[in-house]
Amino acid sequence: MFAVYAARIDRDRPLDGLELGERPAPEVPPGWTVVDVRAASLNHHDLWSLRGVGLPEHRLPMILGCDAAGVDQDGNEVVLHSVIGQTGHGVGPGEPRSILTERYQGTFAEQVAVPVWNVLPKPAALSFEEAACLPTAWLTAYRMLFTNAGVRPGDSVLVQGAGGGVATAAIVLGKAAGLRIFATSRDEAKRRRAVELGAVEAVEPGARLPQRVDAVIETVGAATWSHSVKSLRPGGTIVISGATSGDRPAHAELTRVFFLELRIVGSTMGTKDELEDLLAFCAATGVRPVIDEVLPMDRAREGFERMESGGLFGKVVLRN
Repeated sequence: MFAVYAARIDRDRPLDGLELGERPAPEVPPGWTVVDVRAASLNHHDLWSLRGVGLPEHRLPMILGCDAAGVDQDGNEVVLHSVIGQTGHGVGPGEPRSILTERYQGTFAEQVAVPVWNVLPKPAALSFEEAACLPTAWLTAYRMLFTNAGVRPGDSVLVQGAGGGVATAAIVLGKAAGLRIFATSRDEAKRRRAVELGAVEAVEPGARLPQRVDAVIETVGAATWSHSVKSLRPGGTIVISGATSGDRPAHAELTRVFFLELRIVGSTMGTKDELEDLLAFCAATGVRPVIDEVLPMDRAREGFERMESGGLFGKVVLRN
């Protein structure tokens, strides 16, 4: 079958290890099933995999892709939960949880095998392309906002790095939930787009906000960390799920953290139950993922190049 896969690890030039071509059809262990992939979306996790983060060389070649929507063996339209082994379903005893492609072949292919437990019904209101955007970036944003930040309608939230998949999701979900959203971006066009999607105001990174916020959604890391801490009200919360600009900020702002009794919460992906809630939320409210571009699977390299350049606003989706 045709697939998009990591053939080599290159930490400095990750796309040099990306290959498109034929790979074996998926093996189906007991308790697993095969899904025909209709659409799959790119994540920065795929670039990190090509750099060898979470993907050792002895597991190559590895088909990339965490997210997918498709059709199961009974003809049902489904969405896949990307965390394998979260409750032990379909994996060996003692195996730690992993994200698809860290241990098991991914979704950038005609078919993918996953534990039966990881298959959820796709709401009829969502297209395959829309549903394929939800299980990683949008689920991460959902958990950051509503589980780990614990914000409520009327609260204020700063979203760092508008344009990225998680940040874009946080703006759209936060607006739909009645939050007062502020956003940052170095790019003026992305700031305008953030306001169009529901942000009250979008400013350059580091700019002073009109008010201190209740929570910060942080995925940028070192470049925005000091600004995130300084933007919080006393007792506020930073939820961090990534560090695309590096994980060693020049100023950790520890004095502010303890003096203002700030909370810093790490967040990774989300649970199957939260994905079910997210799917229901989108179906009920009309919220839809922001899609930058839909490409056929055989043009995947173009999508990877755009994601690596940082020129995206929203998700790139690959379609079979």
